[in-house]
Amino acid sequence: MSTGVWLIGARGSVAVTALTGALALRNGLAGPTGCVTELPELAGAGLPALSDLVFGGYDVASVSLAKKAGALADAGVLPAALVRALEEELVAAEQEVHPLPVAGDQAGTAAMMAADLAGFRERHGLANVVVVNVATTEPAAAPHPAHADLAALEAGLAGGGQVLPPSSLAAYAAFQAGCPFVDFTPSTGARLPALDRLAARQAVPYAGHDGKTGETLVKSVLAPMFAMRHLRVRTWSGTNLLGGGDGANLAEPGPNAAKTASKQKVLRETLGYVPQGDTRIDYLEDAGDFKTAWDLVTFEGFLGRRMRMDFTWHGCDSALAAPLVLDLARLAAAAHRAGRSGALHELAFFFKDPLGPAPHGLADQWRLLCDFAAGLPEDGVGDGDGDGDTR
Repeated sequence: MSTGVWLIGARGSVAVTALTGALALRNGLAGPTGCVTELPELAGAGLPALSDLVFGGYDVASVSLAKKAGALADAGVLPAALVRALEEELVAAEQEVHPLPVAGDQAGTAAMMAADLAGFRERHGLANVVVVNVATTEPAAAPHPAHADLAALEAGLAGGGQVLPPSSLAAYAAFQAGCPFVDFTPSTGARLPALDRLAARQAVPYAGHDGKTGETLVKSVLAPMFAMRHLRVRTWSGTNLLGGGDGANLAEPGPNAAKTASKQKVLRETLGYVPQGDTRIDYLEDAGDFKTAWDLVTFEGFLGRRMRMDFTWHGCDSALAAPLVLDLARLAAAAHRAGRSGALHELAFFFKDPLGPAPHGLADQWRLLCDFAAGLPEDGVGDGDGDGDTR
């Protein structure tokens, strides 16, 4: 049976690049470069095939998928010939992309979203549906008593309360529909104690937060290097320039603060201390869908000798993120079928600010991911106790 991928922000650059890439792979028009789950180390993990992914989702935008793909081709993100070849399939995929439902209160909106997910699953005869949040970044959520206790959350929603940020409401609806949830953004998502309890009750897994595609990916390799060589990092400052919708959104103070906090966490976790310096994110409209990061690192070696290094990362954010969205959907679906529930800390490899007791160095995260994949049964059937142990 096929697996559904329900994208929150389905008309955005990352979502449309992921969808176009999946269609290209299904039709033999491209190879899986960038798809981690296609590496030999993750083979035999009981993952749904890339060709078996069926897409749907929500977006507040009305631009068609084909038109958005064309715009991404004009921007140099997607090959124009590929978009032309897949135009009919992109038009067909439009049938499962819908406006975000809005009811009179959050309980009603969540019920409508859960019904949409159930309908999507039934229409296509899907084994399961993974909800992936690739919408724009939200400001950090203000603390609320209902965030800590599931009973209080459900009572608040039943009473017409507006207690959840949009990303968390999407996670709530996904869990109510029995769907795994992946947050590819630094938004709050399922990162609330009440939602963790709901995921356990509904026996569904979730993963996040904030896909690791550029500067932080490099940090997660270099910071452990300094730690292992016993070199003291004195300062680490970074400047990020990006355009597109993501850049425009991150020009706002709230989303910007949430994003920079996510990007800096890797230094504290891998070095064991926080060096001087910070990370800046600046909107540069002319950059379009590409981003440039410049980092300056100063460090101290033997006998107090001071040294420095700097690096520049120039990448296409959508092309880096899209294959990871496909990877995460496949891994979350396989984990669900194997009986896992709750936070999938083993997927830390993909995130700037991973959930649970996960390492932050990329090499350690890779070993954790490979061990996780090796423990997934090839037939996708676990032992039913939800602990991930299939013995």
